[in-house]
Amino acid sequence: MSEVVRDYRAPKDLLKDKIILVTGAGDGIGKTAAKTFAAHGATVILLGRTTPKLEAVYDEIEAAGGPQPAIFPMDLNEARIENFEHFAEAVDQEFGRLDGLLHNAGLLGQRTPIASYNFATWQQVMQVNVNAAFGLSKTLLPLLENSKAGSIIFTSSGVGLKGRAYWGAYSVSKFATEGLMQVLADELDGVSSIRVNSINPGATRTNMRAAAYPAENPQTVATPEEIMPTYLYLMGEDSLGVSGKQFNAQTK
Repeated sequence: MSEVVRDYRAPKDLLKDKIILVTGAGDGIGKTAAKTFAAHGATVILLGRTTPKLEAVYDEIEAAGGPQPAIFPMDLNEARIENFEHFAEAVDQEFGRLDGLLHNAGLLGQRTPIASYNFATWQQVMQVNVNAAFGLSKTLLPLLENSKAGSIIFTSSGVGLKGRAYWGAYSVSKFATEGLMQVLADELDGVSSIRVNSINPGATRTNMRAAAYPAENPQTVATPEEIMPTYLYLMGEDSLGVSGKQFNAQTK
């Protein structure tokens, strides 16, 4: 059963001095999460495929008076374990620890029956949505252990809790994401201070949502800013001791 955080109001300094990595930080929910974390005091590591988009987010954070972020371009579809290991080494050298990891990057893939699904597209979706999240989590765990209260957030979906026709690899990848979250949370339970949870953003005004529902009026769904309370709660220390849970970011 999904958890819901209602009426959470984060203190302005909730994430002061914390180092937080956001994947898919150049657009949509990732961009908003990065800016929101920075507004609450975090130094954000912006990871994404498109450098100009990351630079634009960087500029917005600096213009708003947030701590200077870091940029790390990476195409998760092409990344292999060596890339994740090199990235972890770079974070270690620069910061020495990691306090938070938001797995936000994702691919929608095709909306088509399994019988018609393109195999290469299937592999791409599973690579970005599942394999990359595994690779980053695995290589960054030692840095999260260096934090007093590390937090990992996976991005789930309603179609990762109940399969729906034509959602193909995206749905299957989100079932796998839930499994990865639960396995990792159970492994760390009682032996680590790292907490591991997932968030289902729900219907949110993003380019991915528009691609999935081209006929939908975007004004009828929540903005990324409206769902940020759940992200702040799970990334901040008000959620200490909460792990292995699936959260719904929509409160209405």
